[in-house]
Amino acid sequence: MSFSELGLLPELLRAVVEAGYTEATPIQAQAIPVVLAGHDILAGAQTGTGKTAAFALPMLQRLAPRANTSASPARHPVRALILAPTRELAVQVHESVQTYCKHLPLRSACVYGGTDIRAQITALRVGVEIVVATPGRLLDHVQQKSIQLGQVEVLVLDEADRKLDMGFLPDIRRILDLLPEARQSLLFSATFSEEIRQLANRMLKAPKFIEVARRNTISETITHRVYPVESRAKRALLVHLLRADEQQTLVFVDTRLGCARLTRHLQQCGLAADAIHGDKNQSQRTETLEAFKSGKLRILVATDVAARGLDIDDLPAVINYELPHTAEDYVHRIGRTGRAGRSGRALSLVAPEEAPRLAAIEKLIKFSIPQEKIEHVEDTGGHARRERSFEERNHRRHRHENRRHREEREERTLTHAHDSSYFPPPLMRVAPDGFDFSKPYEPAAARASSEDSSAPPAKPSPPPPRHRRPIAALLGGLGRK
Repeated sequence: MSFSELGLLPELLRAVVEAGYTEATPIQAQAIPVVLAGHDILAGAQTGTGKTAAFALPMLQRLAPRANTSASPARHPVRALILAPTRELAVQVHESVQTYCKHLPLRSACVYGGTDIRAQITALRVGVEIVVATPGRLLDHVQQKSIQLGQVEVLVLDEADRKLDMGFLPDIRRILDLLPEARQSLLFSATFSEEIRQLANRMLKAPKFIEVARRNTISETITHRVYPVESRAKRALLVHLLRADEQQTLVFVDTRLGCARLTRHLQQCGLAADAIHGDKNQSQRTETLEAFKSGKLRILVATDVAARGLDIDDLPAVINYELPHTAEDYVHRIGRTGRAGRSGRALSLVAPEEAPRLAAIEKLIKFSIPQEKIEHVEDTGGHARRERSFEERNHRRHRHENRRHREEREERTLTHAHDSSYFPPPLMRVAPDGFDFSKPYEPAAARASSEDSSAPPAKPSPPPPRHRRPIAALLGGLGRK
């Protein structure tokens, strides 16, 4: 179905055509008419099927009648709120909104954490109709009274399941309490769970359920492959796969520390790689993402923080260096490739201890992933086994040095055992003034008396007279004379 058949405004159709789109995706063809009719929706579609346009286009059409060019902030209240789980996704949704509303006099702003809040406060005070935000930063603005949500007409929760996974449910509940009851609510999610159902029951009123494919499904254009490998040989196998294919690749790991270490290893192997994870500030993450999107960076190593925030039209491959702990995250990760009907590859390096995770993933996607074992990386694995960690090598070096020093000391002792010239001369026992260091110390007077014991003893001299202190008269004395 073409966009011209969906009843959109000419300004929106022109923006869509200028963006290069002519045919609506299944989620867009089903969701746009329902949203235009004013219904709440609970929509589920796999990642990369155009969910952003499915809610952005009808939302803009609803706001268009009251769009104006007035300079007064009062004429531009916040009338639409879009909540995204990550900074990257918020930025990309905001860019799409700006693309679609460039022929309409509507203002928009994007607020998220990790950056200076003062610039965002300035943008909000000018007056904006559309706000794209992450939950935490939005509540910061509410606390600072830089945003008013009392006139919101449309609420959109994008990637709702990811928000719950990241622990945003309390923040979402607080935001819902700040919004007016009379509003249109749209909930979009790639996967569904019982928590999603409970959230939908609270925020949606008689929603229309839209699902273009079965739950937790994946794109049929993605080729899946599992490579069984020992944990110690994963790095070598990853380097082999990356060198065998020169296309852009997104590599997922579990932890931030593992992300940084793997990136450093790939760089040491001569591969153009960089990392994106939660420990990097927003400017570093933005710079890395822009380099990857523009093709300047071939390999991007990321944690799940980028699973929902990276939007590349033609990403050839995704590699799971470590399988995710939850099977739903596998769907989100590989959703970065095979978008908009294009082909993609999803490769997973699976260690024996990750077999339960693989079984959970296959149960979720309802088919068994083909396995392929690469034999010639075994030598690299043996080399990896021979390599020691820095601590082990350091400990072994110190132990060898200590043993060598001990042997040298024993050898010197045996060599000079029979050499009298080796031992130093004995110390002098008697000082030049006659003091004998080998005898106990005696005072000089005692030594003199012992030496002159033959002489007759001299009469002791009487003690000097003791001066008596005068006694005061009040005490019965004579006082001073």
